[in-house]
Amino acid sequence: MTPLLQVRNVSKRYGSRIGCAEVSFDLYPGEVMGIVGESGSGKSTLLNCLAGKLTPDGGQVVFDTRMDGLVDTLTMSEPQRRMLGRTDWAFVHQHARDGLRMGVSAGGNIGERLMAVGERHYGRIRGRAADWLDRVEIDQARIDDRPEAFSGGMQQRLQIARNLVTGPRLAFMDEPTGGLDVSVQARLLDLLRGLVREMGLSALIVTHDLAVVRLLADRLMVMKGGHVVEAGLTDQVLDDPQHAYTQLLVSSVLQV
Repeated sequence: MTPLLQVRNVSKRYGSRIGCAEVSFDLYPGEVMGIVGESGSGKSTLLNCLAGKLTPDGGQVVFDTRMDGLVDTLTMSEPQRRMLGRTDWAFVHQHARDGLRMGVSAGGNIGERLMAVGERHYGRIRGRAADWLDRVEIDQARIDDRPEAFSGGMQQRLQIARNLVTGPRLAFMDEPTGGLDVSVQARLLDLLRGLVREMGLSALIVTHDLAVVRLLADRLMVMKGGHVVEAGLTDQVLDDPQHAYTQLLVSSVLQV
Protein backbone atom coordinates (compact mmCIF):
# COMPACT_ATOMS: atom_id res chain seq x y z
CA MET A 1 0.00 0.00 0.00
CA THR A 2 1.28 3.46 -0.92
CA PRO A 3 1.57 5.81 2.07
CA LEU A 4 -0.82 8.75 1.97
CA LEU A 5 1.91 10.98 3.43
CA GLN A 6 5.67 10.47 3.28
CA VAL A 7 7.72 12.75 5.52
CA ARG A 8 11.49 12.78 5.02
CA ASN A 9 14.05 14.66 7.11
CA VAL A 10 11.84 17.66 7.88
CA SER A 11 13.75 20.25 9.91
CA LYS A 12 13.03 23.74 11.19
CA ARG A 13 15.25 26.04 13.26
CA TYR A 14 14.59 29.38 14.91
CA GLY A 15 18.08 30.84 15.01
CA SER A 16 20.03 28.62 17.38
CA ARG A 17 16.89 26.88 18.66
CA ILE A 18 15.71 23.63 17.08
CA GLY A 19 12.03 23.51 16.16
CA CYS A 20 12.18 20.01 14.73
CA ALA A 21 15.13 18.00 13.46
CA GLU A 22 15.19 15.51 10.57
CA VAL A 23 11.78 13.98 11.27
CA SER A 24 10.79 11.11 8.96
CA PHE A 25 7.75 8.80 8.93
CA ASP A 26 5.01 7.38 6.67
CA LEU A 27 1.28 7.74 7.29
CA TYR A 28 -1.07 5.29 5.58
CA PRO A 29 -4.68 5.77 4.42
CA GLY A 30 -7.09 5.59 7.37
CA GLU A 31 -4.29 5.73 9.94
CA VAL A 32 -4.14 8.12 12.90
CA MET A 33 -0.74 9.20 14.23
CA GLY A 34 -0.39 10.91 17.58
CA ILE A 35 2.48 13.32 18.29
CA VAL A 36 3.15 13.95 21.98
CA GLY A 37 5.67 15.80 24.10
CA GLU A 38 5.94 18.63 26.59
CA SER A 39 5.55 22.31 25.61
CA GLY A 40 8.49 23.31 23.41
CA SER A 41 9.17 19.75 22.28
CA GLY A 42 8.60 20.69 18.62
CA LYS A 43 5.33 18.87 18.02
CA SER A 44 3.34 21.93 16.90
CA THR A 45 6.27 23.20 14.81
CA LEU A 46 6.35 19.85 13.03
CA LEU A 47 2.58 19.84 12.46
CA ASN A 48 2.67 23.37 11.02
CA CYS A 49 5.57 22.47 8.72
CA LEU A 50 3.68 19.44 7.41
CA ALA A 51 0.45 21.43 6.94
CA GLY A 52 2.17 24.21 4.99
CA LYS A 53 1.71 26.84 7.69
CA LEU A 54 5.47 27.04 8.28
CA THR A 55 8.25 26.61 5.72
CA PRO A 56 10.78 24.04 6.92
CA ASP A 57 14.49 24.55 6.36
CA GLY A 58 14.77 21.20 4.62
CA GLY A 59 13.13 17.88 3.88
CA GLN A 60 10.24 16.51 1.84
CA VAL A 61 6.51 16.22 2.52
CA VAL A 62 5.11 13.96 -0.19
CA PHE A 63 1.32 13.58 -0.38
CA ASP A 64 -0.57 11.10 -2.57
CA THR A 65 -2.97 13.53 -4.28
CA ARG A 66 -6.16 12.36 -6.00
CA MET A 67 -5.36 14.13 -9.27
CA ASP A 68 -1.57 13.96 -9.68
CA GLY A 69 -0.42 11.12 -7.45
CA LEU A 70 2.68 11.66 -5.30
CA VAL A 71 3.57 15.36 -4.99
CA ASP A 72 6.08 17.11 -2.73
CA THR A 73 3.82 19.71 -1.13
CA LEU A 74 6.82 21.88 -0.21
CA THR A 75 7.40 22.58 -3.93
CA MET A 76 3.75 23.39 -4.69
CA SER A 77 2.71 26.90 -5.64
CA GLU A 78 0.74 28.82 -3.02
CA PRO A 79 -2.57 28.51 -4.98
CA GLN A 80 -2.03 24.73 -5.30
CA ARG A 81 -1.38 24.42 -1.58
CA ARG A 82 -4.44 26.50 -0.74
CA MET A 83 -6.63 24.27 -2.91
CA LEU A 84 -5.16 21.18 -1.22
CA GLY A 85 -6.06 22.78 2.11
CA ARG A 86 -9.69 23.13 1.01
CA THR A 87 -10.09 19.66 -0.48
CA ASP A 88 -7.86 16.80 0.68
CA TRP A 89 -6.53 18.46 3.83
CA ALA A 90 -8.18 19.81 6.97
CA PHE A 91 -6.67 21.72 9.90
CA VAL A 92 -8.38 21.73 13.29
CA HIS A 93 -7.02 24.45 15.60
CA GLN A 94 -6.82 24.17 19.37
CA HIS A 95 -8.86 27.35 19.71
CA ALA A 96 -11.95 27.07 17.53
CA ARG A 97 -12.02 30.83 17.01
CA ASP A 98 -8.80 30.51 14.99
CA GLY A 99 -10.55 28.16 12.56
CA LEU A 100 -13.95 29.86 12.31
CA ARG A 101 -15.35 33.08 10.90
CA MET A 102 -16.93 34.41 14.08
CA GLY A 103 -19.05 37.01 12.25
CA VAL A 104 -20.59 34.42 9.90
CA SER A 105 -23.45 32.04 10.76
CA ALA A 106 -22.82 28.39 11.58
CA GLY A 107 -24.25 27.36 8.22
CA GLY A 108 -22.18 30.03 6.48
CA ASN A 109 -18.99 28.73 8.09
CA ILE A 110 -19.62 25.27 6.66
CA GLY A 111 -20.92 26.59 3.35
CA GLU A 112 -17.83 28.75 2.75
CA ARG A 113 -15.64 25.69 2.36
CA LEU A 114 -18.10 24.16 -0.12
CA MET A 115 -18.13 27.38 -2.12
CA ALA A 116 -14.32 27.41 -2.11
CA VAL A 117 -14.36 24.14 -4.08
CA GLY A 118 -16.95 25.35 -6.59
CA GLU A 119 -20.39 24.61 -5.10
CA ARG A 120 -22.83 27.41 -5.98
CA HIS A 121 -26.33 25.98 -5.45
CA TYR A 122 -27.70 27.67 -2.31
CA GLY A 123 -30.15 24.88 -1.49
CA ARG A 124 -27.49 22.16 -1.71
CA ILE A 125 -25.02 24.21 0.34
CA ARG A 126 -27.57 24.84 3.08
CA GLY A 127 -28.70 21.21 3.02
CA ARG A 128 -25.16 19.88 3.43
CA ALA A 129 -24.46 22.43 6.16
CA ALA A 130 -27.55 21.29 8.05
CA ASP A 131 -26.54 17.65 7.60
CA TRP A 132 -23.07 18.34 9.00
CA LEU A 133 -24.45 20.24 11.98
CA ASP A 134 -26.44 17.12 12.74
CA ARG A 135 -23.36 14.92 12.35
CA VAL A 136 -21.41 16.97 14.89
CA GLU A 137 -24.38 17.00 17.28
CA ILE A 138 -25.47 20.63 16.85
CA ASP A 139 -29.19 21.30 16.49
CA GLN A 140 -30.00 22.14 12.86
CA ALA A 141 -32.27 24.93 14.14
CA ARG A 142 -29.07 26.82 15.04
CA ILE A 143 -27.84 26.97 11.43
CA ASP A 144 -28.28 30.76 11.32
CA ASP A 145 -26.72 31.41 14.74
CA ARG A 146 -23.22 32.84 14.88
CA PRO A 147 -20.42 30.86 16.55
CA GLU A 148 -20.06 33.50 19.29
CA ALA A 149 -23.44 32.30 20.61
CA PHE A 150 -22.08 28.73 21.00
CA SER A 151 -20.23 27.13 23.91
CA GLY A 152 -16.54 26.26 23.51
CA GLY A 153 -17.34 22.61 22.82
CA MET A 154 -19.94 23.52 20.21
CA GLN A 155 -17.51 25.91 18.52
CA GLN A 156 -14.97 23.12 18.27
CA ARG A 157 -17.56 20.76 16.79
CA LEU A 158 -18.56 23.45 14.30
CA GLN A 159 -14.91 23.88 13.31
CA ILE A 160 -14.71 20.13 12.70
CA ALA A 161 -17.84 20.26 10.51
CA ARG A 162 -16.41 23.19 8.52
CA ASN A 163 -13.21 21.20 7.91
CA LEU A 164 -14.70 17.83 7.08
CA VAL A 165 -17.63 18.86 4.82
CA THR A 166 -15.49 18.57 1.67
CA GLY A 167 -14.44 15.00 2.51
CA PRO A 168 -10.69 15.49 3.13
CA ARG A 169 -8.43 12.46 3.43
CA LEU A 170 -5.94 13.95 5.91
CA ALA A 171 -6.67 16.05 8.99
CA PHE A 172 -4.07 17.97 11.00
CA MET A 173 -5.27 18.49 14.57
CA ASP A 174 -3.45 20.75 17.02
CA GLU A 175 -4.58 20.01 20.61
CA PRO A 176 -8.21 19.51 19.47
CA THR A 177 -9.47 18.98 23.03
CA GLY A 178 -7.23 21.54 24.73
CA GLY A 179 -8.94 24.05 27.02
CA LEU A 180 -12.23 22.14 27.18
CA ASP A 181 -13.87 20.74 30.31
CA VAL A 182 -13.30 17.03 30.87
CA SER A 183 -16.91 16.06 30.11
CA VAL A 184 -16.84 18.15 26.90
CA GLN A 185 -13.51 16.57 25.94
CA ALA A 186 -14.97 13.08 26.29
CA ARG A 187 -17.91 13.91 24.04
CA LEU A 188 -15.63 15.50 21.43
CA LEU A 189 -13.22 12.56 21.45
CA ASP A 190 -16.10 10.13 20.96
CA LEU A 191 -17.32 12.22 18.02
CA LEU A 192 -13.85 12.41 16.45
CA ARG A 193 -13.30 8.67 16.81
CA GLY A 194 -16.62 7.98 15.07
CA LEU A 195 -15.92 10.41 12.21
CA VAL A 196 -12.38 9.09 11.64
CA ARG A 197 -13.71 5.54 11.38
CA GLU A 198 -16.75 6.45 9.28
CA MET A 199 -14.82 8.60 6.77
CA GLY A 200 -11.67 6.46 6.62
CA LEU A 201 -9.84 9.65 7.58
CA SER A 202 -6.10 9.79 8.19
CA ALA A 203 -5.02 12.21 10.90
CA LEU A 204 -2.00 13.69 12.64
CA ILE A 205 -2.95 14.71 16.18
CA VAL A 206 -0.68 16.87 18.33
CA THR A 207 -1.50 16.71 22.02
CA HIS A 208 0.08 16.68 25.46
CA ASP A 209 -2.74 14.42 26.69
CA LEU A 210 -1.82 10.74 26.53
CA ALA A 211 -5.47 9.75 27.08
CA VAL A 212 -6.32 11.44 23.77
CA VAL A 213 -3.77 9.43 21.78
CA ARG A 214 -4.67 6.25 23.64
CA LEU A 215 -8.24 6.65 22.39
CA LEU A 216 -7.63 7.97 18.87
CA ALA A 217 -4.15 7.09 17.59
CA ASP A 218 -2.97 3.87 15.95
CA ARG A 219 0.66 4.93 16.22
CA LEU A 220 2.55 7.38 18.37
CA MET A 221 5.64 9.60 18.07
CA VAL A 222 7.22 11.09 21.18
CA MET A 223 9.16 14.35 20.71
CA LYS A 224 11.71 16.06 22.92
CA GLY A 225 13.85 19.05 21.98
CA GLY A 226 12.71 18.88 18.36
CA HIS A 227 13.72 15.22 17.96
CA VAL A 228 11.58 12.08 17.78
CA VAL A 229 12.88 10.00 20.67
CA GLU A 230 10.46 7.07 20.39
CA ALA A 231 7.84 5.83 17.93
CA GLY A 232 5.64 2.76 17.57
CA LEU A 233 2.17 1.37 18.07
CA THR A 234 0.32 3.52 20.59
CA ASP A 235 -0.43 0.80 23.16
CA GLN A 236 3.09 -0.58 22.82
CA VAL A 237 4.73 2.81 23.47
CA LEU A 238 2.44 3.72 26.37
CA ASP A 239 2.44 0.29 28.04
CA ASP A 240 6.14 -0.46 27.57
CA PRO A 241 8.02 2.81 26.95
CA GLN A 242 11.68 2.30 26.06
CA HIS A 243 13.10 5.83 26.15
CA ALA A 244 13.70 7.46 29.54
CA TYR A 245 11.76 10.57 28.50
CA THR A 246 8.73 8.52 27.42
CA GLN A 247 8.89 6.61 30.69
CA LEU A 248 8.84 9.95 32.53
CA LEU A 249 5.83 11.17 30.51
CA VAL A 250 3.87 7.99 31.17
CA SER A 251 4.77 7.81 34.86
CA SER A 252 3.81 11.47 35.41
CA VAL A 253 0.32 10.70 34.11
CA LEU A 254 0.01 7.62 36.29
CA GLN A 255 0.98 9.62 39.38
CA VAL A 256 -1.70 12.28 38.85
